[in-house]
Amino acid sequence: MLGYADARVPDSAPGSVRWCDAPLDEAMRRLVTHIRQFRPEILVTHDAYGGLPGHPDHVHTHRVTMLAAQAAGLERLYPDAGDPWQPRALYLATHPHSAVPALKDVIGARKAVYSVPDGQVTATVDVSPWLDQKIAAVLAHRSEVERGALPGVIAGLPSDTRHRLFATEWFIRQASTAAPTAQTELTV
Repeated sequence: MLGYADARVPDSAPGSVRWCDAPLDEAMRRLVTHIRQFRPEILVTHDAYGGLPGHPDHVHTHRVTMLAAQAAGLERLYPDAGDPWQPRALYLATHPHSAVPALKDVIGARKAVYSVPDGQVTATVDVSPWLDQKIAAVLAHRSEVERGALPGVIAGLPSDTRHRLFATEWFIRQASTAAPTAQTELTV
């Protein structure tokens, strides 16, 4: 969370602004610094909805990551944040419309469920070999489990149901985030 507090659990970073309220430029600078330090080839973030439930922190994560992915490659933007680095690809984690009915059957009606048309999905990954680690990571978000949010619902599901619902991940590959390599001068 780059030092910011969870939107629904402000005590997660006492005295800090909530992530979803973080000033865009400040949050971008922090993420650009991490991108330039770690130099990832691929970035993965939430889709524009912020995932199935549209959590405000996830929506803000999408916005910040989309901008920071491009900004990290621009040498004159945040020059004190390290040498420019441009990830090769950016993927948005999402859910296709076709996956929603099975989820709703098990988790019940939620306030909102956001998904994209199946044709927008460009990559599907079978994560079943790592499903135990995936579920453990989801359940590590204790505040969400305790308050009965989606991780709390997942915690109560039988293993076979978890496998059926969560063994696949869907992504939308974004166009290259590569910054222009040459500067073009305009003559007026």
